Amino acid sequence: MSSEQKSQLAHQPHPNPVSAEQRATFLENPGFGRIFSDHMATIRYTEGKGWHDAKIEARTPFSLDPATLVLHYAQEIFEGMKAYRLPDGGATLFRPDANARRFRNSAKRLAMADLPEELFIDSVRELVKIDRDWIPEADKGSLYLRPFMIANEAVLGVKPSAEYLYCVVASPVGGYFKAGAASVSLWVSDLYTRAAPGGTGDAKCGGNYAASLPALAEAQQHGCDQAVFLDAVERKWIEELGGMNIFFVFSDGSLQTPPLGGTILPGITRDSLITLARDLGMTVREEPYSIDQWEADAKSGKLVESFACGTAAVVAPIGRVRGRNRDFTIGDGGAGAVTQRLRGALVDIQQGRAPDQHKWLDRLF
Repeated sequence: MSSEQKSQLAHQPHPNPVSAEQRATFLENPGFGRIFSDHMATIRYTEGKGWHDAKIEARTPFSLDPATLVLHYAQEIFEGMKAYRLPDGGATLFRPDANARRFRNSAKRLAMADLPEELFIDSVRELVKIDRDWIPEADKGSLYLRPFMIANEAVLGVKPSAEYLYCVVASPVGGYFKAGAASVSLWVSDLYTRAAPGGTGDAKCGGNYAASLPALAEAQQHGCDQAVFLDAVERKWIEELGGMNIFFVFSDGSLQTPPLGGTILPGITRDSLITLARDLGMTVREEPYSIDQWEADAKSGKLVESFACGTAAVVAPIGRVRGRNRDFTIGDGGAGAVTQRLRGALVDIQQGRAPDQHKWLDRLF
């Protein structure tokens, strides 16, 4: 939807928004996902009626019947995206069309109602424009956006819901990982897997993340920041972290990342980094890579960098990998040159400091 088109969402102003002074205090150090803007977007779906009652309204709790389907059978999907402050004071979204497509794919996998991509983008754009003052300055963070949809029919029965509630909330955020860390450490999960062929690994649904939490807890018990998952069949091929894709950088300057195939979430940051790396003349392979090979290559010096990527963390260097029978360091344990170059190239585009050659930015104002 272009900026000239009229929004499909009615606007109901907040009766008591946060004061400018309190908002400024919040934005000084927002953390991640704990502070929220004044408004939210909501759209309802009813079987036989379709999507209706689209509006921007004051952010407020939902009222749900105890028998609401999502509470029992987990019909739920979500997206993660950001609005960025531009050097001239304006703001932009980054590839919202890609989020809209992935949202539809997730809905299809969980037998949920199909939200038109135009309506998805409209809801996000309008919420950001109304809550524009919640976007931090470019060097202090961004406005994280969480579109999600739940099955809200009240019935106890395993079936697709006849009613859905779609919502978008916004949260000003700073860095995802603890400040000052040069890299993150990973625990190789050998007890748990994230996804199996034929499952929901390539859908962005809450159940995937809930199932990853025991592995994350195990990682933290061993002093690591995150868990990295192996495939569910052979337990040897690296797939992804609980909420991020992964890349490997070799001494010849080439990159490799596990291939998509139904068990890995098709990350938008992942796709963008592949494009940018190739723009910079780098070779990027989407091929399987085993945990044993990763360790051997890191110890021999063939592999010099690894990094994880996703909307929340953007690009996170991986410094150390541990497991029940393994412990190795990547490069010098810090952020490598290729990792830093790719992160800088991506962030410069997102924040309007570099040309947008691929037309990824959706300027809002």
